[in-house]
Amino acid sequence: MSRGEGLHGLLLVDKPAGCTSHDVVRDARRALHERKVGHCGTLDPDATGLLLLTVGRATRLTRFLIRAPKVYEGIIRFGIVTDTYDASGQVLSERPTTDLDTEEVSARMAELVGTYAQLPPPYCAKKTGGRKFYELARQGEPVPREPVEVKIYEFEPTGGGLAGDRLPFRLACASGTYARSLAHDLGERLGCGAHLAALRRIAIGHFSIESAVTMPALEACGGDPGPLGEAWIPFDRIPLPFPEVQADANQERRVLNGQSALLQDLDAAEGDWIKLVNPRRRFIAVGSVVERIGDRGVGVVQPRIVFK
Repeated sequence: MSRGEGLHGLLLVDKPAGCTSHDVVRDARRALHERKVGHCGTLDPDATGLLLLTVGRATRLTRFLIRAPKVYEGIIRFGIVTDTYDASGQVLSERPTTDLDTEEVSARMAELVGTYAQLPPPYCAKKTGGRKFYELARQGEPVPREPVEVKIYEFEPTGGGLAGDRLPFRLACASGTYARSLAHDLGERLGCGAHLAALRRIAIGHFSIESAVTMPALEACGGDPGPLGEAWIPFDRIPLPFPEVQADANQERRVLNGQSALLQDLDAAEGDWIKLVNPRRRFIAVGSVVERIGDRGVGVVQPRIVFK
């Protein structure tokens, strides 16, 4: 691809501690010489690990990728409650932890697996009335305390369990879950309070931290994603969380003009999203199934996002 065409794809970055997700986006724009870069799910400044960056026309896919489940490893510290629910906040209270044991903590963690109503931390980027929660909190204004339903797939101790007042853990959850709130809620259930001492995101959907590039390696690429290896996924090969269907040459023309297409081998129900590729396996559109015809995998797909 020539530089005049720009870069289009997905970049897996291992975010370091001490910077925001926006900082990573800014640095990636500079490193790749590409203005259009976005991210698929924020990591707190103290957190490290996998950050998915969409580049070029792939920024139009962010809403599909951001919904993927996340997997984290981290450390919870019991006995200390902070206003931010993590180690960067001001201490609000300290309580004894001498009666804690791994068995009891593990049982309380299991109670949080499934769907539960979670209060977002008061210091977070969630918005109300156009203002972020942390902006309200910093100015001493009331922060909305409205619970949000989240889903926890796995939440359990690792590394041998409790080590003093600290617990290594593994968390798998749906998008929108706050690990900080989970640590805080666990501490309240145990009666001693807690905060999130460390957090590292190791997976997002099918994407793994093992494939991610470090920021120094990204900054050294000179605008060429070739040396980044598995960390760079070209646009045509971006996996999406729904089926891929090939359009023939005639249907490709209709799709590129925004017209509905009659497709075969359609393994999806009405209303489902579809990734559309042409006979050369080029990614041409994201569409939705508007009609199924019979039971032989034939249906009508309406393109919703077209990549000409």
